[in-house]
Amino acid sequence: MNGVICQEVRQLIWTTDLPEPKLEPGKAIVAIRRIGICGTDLHAFQGQQPFFTYPRILGHELSGVIEAIGDDAAGLQIGDPVSIIPYMHCGHCAACRSGKTNCCRNMQVLGVHEDGGMRERIAVPVTHLIPAHDLTLDQAALLEPLAIGAHAVRRSGLTAGQTVLVIGAGPIGLGVMALARHQGAHVIAVDMNEERLEFCRSWAGVSDTIHAKEDVQTRLVELLDGELPAFVFDATGSGGSMTNAFQLVGHGGTLVFVGLFKGDITFNDPHFHSREMTLMASRNATLEDFETVRNALRAGFADLERYVTHRCTLEELPEQLEGWTKPEAGVIKALVSV
Repeated sequence: MNGVICQEVRQLIWTTDLPEPKLEPGKAIVAIRRIGICGTDLHAFQGQQPFFTYPRILGHELSGVIEAIGDDAAGLQIGDPVSIIPYMHCGHCAACRSGKTNCCRNMQVLGVHEDGGMRERIAVPVTHLIPAHDLTLDQAALLEPLAIGAHAVRRSGLTAGQTVLVIGAGPIGLGVMALARHQGAHVIAVDMNEERLEFCRSWAGVSDTIHAKEDVQTRLVELLDGELPAFVFDATGSGGSMTNAFQLVGHGGTLVFVGLFKGDITFNDPHFHSREMTLMASRNATLEDFETVRNALRAGFADLERYVTHRCTLEELPEQLEGWTKPEAGVIKALVSV
C-alpha cells in the first residue's frame, strides 16, 4: 500500500510497501480520498509538536469511502462517503464517562499518537465515522478543523450579540471566527498578516480587524466604546500572544486558549482576579461539534473552496510540504488528494 511517512524531523518520504489495514470487529476499512494539512502536521514535520514520536504517518483531517465493513456496521455500508473523527478515546476514564471524549485521559489521536491517514487505506472504528452523503469529499475532510472552532465556541458559552476577539487568523482561528459569526456574535480579528486580515473580512465576515503591531488594547477600547471584549479566543499557539491575551479580556469575561503552546504561560493574579476572568482550554472536538459544522455547511455558512488555497496529490506531498511551512507561501488550508 502506498503512503507517506514522517521518518524524522523534516524528512517526509513516499513509500509503496505499507502494510494493509486489517478488518476487525467494530471497524471499517476506509479508502482515504482527502487529507487536510494542519498546524499539527507542520509542527510535527518541523519538530515542534508536543506528545509526538517518529516515525509517524501523519494526517487526521480525513475523508474517504468505505471499502469494507463488518456486521456491526451502525447503518453504514460499502461505498458510503464518510468523514473521520480522529480522536480515539477509551470510553472508560472520568472524562469519557462525563461526555468529554475530546480530552480522554488515554487519548490517541490519528496522525499524532498513532499512525494517521496519509495512506491509501485505514481501519477506523465505525463509531468514529460520520456519513457524508450530503457533503463533498473536500467538505467532509474539513469537518475536523472547523469542529475544533465549533468546540471552542460552544465551550465558551457565548451567545448572539456578544463581542468576540479572535487572535490568530490561521485555519483554526478562521474557523472560530466563522462559527462565532454564524452564531450571531460581533467578531474582531487580530493577526500579523494584512492579507490574512483581509481574508477574515471577506471570508469569515468579521466586523473589524486589528494588525497585531498596533496597540491592540487601545484599538479595542476605541471600537467598543471604552470596553474590552467579553470573549477572547487565542488561536496562535504563541506563548507571547497567549500571555498578552489576559490584558484584552473585559471584566467578567472569558479567555479561551485554542492554540497549544509547548511551554509555560504565566499571568498576573490580581489582574486576573479583579476581572473575575474565566480561563479555558479547548482541545479537539466531540461528535456534537462535528454535527454543528455539518449543519452549518448545509446552511451555507462558509465558502470552503476559498478556504482551501493549496492542493497536491499524496505522492507529491513530500516535495510540497517544506514550502507550505513558509509564510510567503500564503497557505490557509492545504488539501491532499489520494
